[in-house]
Amino acid sequence: MSALILRLAGPLQSWGERSAFNTRDTAAFPTRSGLIGMLAAAEGRGRYAALDRYAPLRITVRVDRPGNRLTDFHTIGGGLPAARTVPTSKGGRRAQDKSTMVTRRQYLADAVFTVALEGPEALMEPLAAALERPEWAPYLGRRSCVPDEPLLLRSGVTDPVAELRQAVPLSLTRSPRTEQTTVRVGFVWETQPPQLPADATLYEITDVPDSFAPDSRRYSSRRLWRTDEDLPTDLYAGRSPARRIIDYALQETA
Repeated sequence: MSALILRLAGPLQSWGERSAFNTRDTAAFPTRSGLIGMLAAAEGRGRYAALDRYAPLRITVRVDRPGNRLTDFHTIGGGLPAARTVPTSKGGRRAQDKSTMVTRRQYLADAVFTVALEGPEALMEPLAAALERPEWAPYLGRRSCVPDEPLLLRSGVTDPVAELRQAVPLSLTRSPRTEQTTVRVGFVWETQPPQLPADATLYEITDVPDSFAPDSRRYSSRRLWRTDEDLPTDLYAGRSPARRIIDYALQETA
């Protein structure tokens, strides 16, 4: 087994969990469907491609900065001629006096997540190569959500949990106080974490993609554990973390 370490950061992110019709929500962390979609795009796989190759992936998310939830208000279809109004499910067009549709789309503003993707070396090596030279540009849940660089921090990691807990620089919402030696950081686990704390939260989410085909999208459920852990303040990358993050990314994997 081998792992990749990704840093998902940018002005906006959106990881749809229960999106339907005119309301597009976001989960509080990157979803499995969103991450697999990003990997498939980097590899140049179309929406009708089989997703079996990604089944062995194990995902662990460190919530460096949860971000602020933002709702963007959209209107579409207004002011168009009759032949160009919004299509209906019956194959026609909405009447001009009813053509304007309201949509609301949620985003996470100023969020930062550090993600460990673990799987067989035969899968992880081509994924690392694809993320370094993607066929289609990666994005953070929606095409408008462009990721900061570097996206891929490390490849070939043998102990991703230790990496998240002890090595990857932290981007926090606020600076730790001088007297602090640890900071509380959230984790989302796809497999039960070692030394499960008593206050861990177990819940279920429907975000395992069975198909991305536009005419037959299907998703299955998975269980997740949410924990809060004390990490050393030495990991804090500072108010301008770019230099420390790049230094970490350039280090040779142990």
